[in-house]
Amino acid sequence: MTKIRIYHNPRCRKSREALALIEGRGEIEIIDYLKEGFNISELETDIKKANISIEAFVRKGEAIYKSDYKGKVLDEKGWIKAFVKHPKLFERPLVVVKNRSVLGRPPENVLNLF
Repeated sequence: MTKIRIYHNPRCRKSREALALIEGRGEIEIIDYLKEGFNISELETDIKKANISIEAFVRKGEAIYKSDYKGKVLDEKGWIKAFVKHPKLFERPLVVVKNRSVLGRPPENVLNLF
């Protein structure tokens, strides 16, 4: 059975839609990162699997971004630290299957994993 990991915010409509699209496609591990936090090494690995810029995972509309990070240039490690400190900065959902991951914006992007 396919193992699927989703970095999920149950209050986010896009995240809920992505979760609905992957249901029934394998064994799902839901990471409610706002409650559980992040496993830093898994997050680093899963972001790299998406093969897109780390900045794509930054929620630039968040107040914490505007007050603390806007205009700053951070490398991957710097953004990971920011996500751990301020999980709301992390764009969701991120869905991972084996050695690939996609950002579920729009939610239909997750279908590219199957």
